[in-house]
Amino acid sequence: MVASESLTAPVKAAASSTPNGIATVMGSRQQTWGELQDAVSRLAGGLLALGVASNDRVAILSMNSDRYTEALLATWWAGACAVPVNIRWTASEMIYSLNDCSAAVLFVDNVFAELCPAILEGVSSIKHVIRMDDASSLDVGVSMGELRRSGSPAQDAGRSGEDLAGVFYTGGTTGFPKGVMLTHRAQCSTAAALKDELRIGPDSVYLHAAPMFHVADAAAGGAAMSTGATNVYIPSFSTEGFQETVKLAKVTHSLLVPTMIGMLLEAPEFSVDALETLETLLYGASPMPRAIVEQALEKLPSVSLVQGYGQTESVPITVLPADHHRLGAEYEQKLRSAGRPAQGVQIKILGEDGGELPTHEVGEIAVYSAMNMKGYWNAPEQTQKTLIDGWVHTGDGGFVDEDGFLYIVDRMKDMIVTGGENVYSAEVESAVSTHEAVEQVAVIGIPSGEWGEAVHAVVVKRAGVELSIDDLKTHCKGKIANYKIPRSLSFHDGALPLSAAGKVLKRELRQPFWETADA
Repeated sequence: MVASESLTAPVKAAASSTPNGIATVMGSRQQTWGELQDAVSRLAGGLLALGVASNDRVAILSMNSDRYTEALLATWWAGACAVPVNIRWTASEMIYSLNDCSAAVLFVDNVFAELCPAILEGVSSIKHVIRMDDASSLDVGVSMGELRRSGSPAQDAGRSGEDLAGVFYTGGTTGFPKGVMLTHRAQCSTAAALKDELRIGPDSVYLHAAPMFHVADAAAGGAAMSTGATNVYIPSFSTEGFQETVKLAKVTHSLLVPTMIGMLLEAPEFSVDALETLETLLYGASPMPRAIVEQALEKLPSVSLVQGYGQTESVPITVLPADHHRLGAEYEQKLRSAGRPAQGVQIKILGEDGGELPTHEVGEIAVYSAMNMKGYWNAPEQTQKTLIDGWVHTGDGGFVDEDGFLYIVDRMKDMIVTGGENVYSAEVESAVSTHEAVEQVAVIGIPSGEWGEAVHAVVVKRAGVELSIDDLKTHCKGKIANYKIPRSLSFHDGALPLSAAGKVLKRELRQPFWETADA
């Protein structure tokens, strides 16, 4: 295998060519590329000493940090597979995913120390806990620092190509998360596809502001890592923290979901001067309201905006580059698109019979590329439905124009993207349906200027039982993650509309909310 198909190759390349170049910055803590390679090889040695074997699943439950990057790299260096845990999930959701992949090791930081006992009780496969903070509030496991200091430098396992690199859990249409298997080749191909679009290089400074468990940051961060750019971290996004870090670290590139961009532009402390070093801002993971696009172009005229469309199963699919982010009648149409296929990507639009449709006809988007997933972990039937002859069937509806630009017009799967997070309606409906007042429920996404889409419940109520949105929120709390809980509620008179096959016609339920919105 060639080096470009290994996720550890960039660290070795940078440590060889620029050993004293700055690799990571977290507050006052920083490492050179030479120091990072040494830390990673020693941490990998520590993992091997604990008995971590080839292909073992190593979970990471942490806020953004340089230690997160070390944990990822050491996992790959040791020949294992990383499982980034969604930090917004409840303990029960985390336990489900960790049991599903039989995670053997758990890296955890102080923020999630209180969840650790429940996780360890619920996941019998976890043999070792690694505390990520120097001063940990956990009293189990071994500290990351101790493991690194005591470990002998290990040889890189040389994982590459079709070797499994990560299992990224995403919502499931059955109500359960699905583990998307991504290989070294897939993630390296993603980095290669994005680095030119982002115009990122060894002199660039990339800020990890979006959550690192998410495939979006893995994609953009991978592009930065692949070029030897400096990686800067904030634990989580805040408008003040983002601006302060950009200014202090002279950040040139970052990824934000549309919700974050909207918050930044509306923040009282928003300052163009604080962001003067910012060159490129990649956005994606959820629909970008048109008003926010226009506001960003007006308030950040010197920043190149780049849109990426993709899914956990394949990212990126299309890219709308900075050249097409311009206001004016001549750019209006293309600005509404999701861009053209990314480097090395083929897309086609499929009709209900599976045949390819001509331009401007709406159908399901299918994608073929080296970035495609290997399949869903331990779910062969779902894999066969989604990955057909090497093509990922996205479940998104769209069309292409005569210039090859893709326009997304509907979601053929019942998925809601709110604030950059995927929410599958079946999971929410399962939680809502257990309320005594609910006779029938359908969960849909409705327009939200703040979140792109908001989770909305349409309920057929039982006679004689009252129900409010506050009642519903209280009922769902603890059953599903907070971002999945419905933000609004409406009542439907009579039974929900059904298709001939007995499926709820959610398009009819969505129509009143979306018919006047800029989809």
